[in-house]
Amino acid sequence: MSEHAATLIRHRDLEVDTWKRFEPTEARPLPADDEDWLVPLALWQSARAELRGRRRPVGVLLGPADDPAELAEEGRIDPAGLALIAVDFPIYTDGRGYSIAYLLRTRLGWQGELRAVGDVMIDTIHYQARSGFDSFAVKHGHDPEQALRAFGTFTAAYQQTYPVPAARQG
Repeated sequence: MSEHAATLIRHRDLEVDTWKRFEPTEARPLPADDEDWLVPLALWQSARAELRGRRRPVGVLLGPADDPAELAEEGRIDPAGLALIAVDFPIYTDGRGYSIAYLLRTRLGWQGELRAVGDVMIDTIHYQARSGFDSFAVKHGHDPEQALRAFGTFTAAYQQTYPVPAARQG
């Protein structure tokens, strides 16, 4: 697979993933306003007003120990200046990301793009979609075409699912 191969499943279509994780440093506390950046929750909290005023909206990256309620203002997440929320799965056996997705969709009212990143494998995509994710950065070494087919693996479910918001136009 080439460096520019489609490794992102977004609304059940393959795309090239242009998003990069940003780690602030003393010399570079904020990302440039010229690319698609995922910023850590702590950076979003400390620079929310400045990040919201950018030409290119950023995404917020939540780790498994982050509290998604920290994104909310008055109990709901304001989507202004926020392109997406990404939830990191550091290892596929860490299920906290499923709970974060559920809370974002049900209690915090997030209707925007919700992306699974990290150890996102063919075997987990179906379950991640059922908990509210609508985009998936497929782990390097996994076939994104095969991952797309994983959505049809199961035809019946015993658990309740969260209906993902319809893809936004534009």
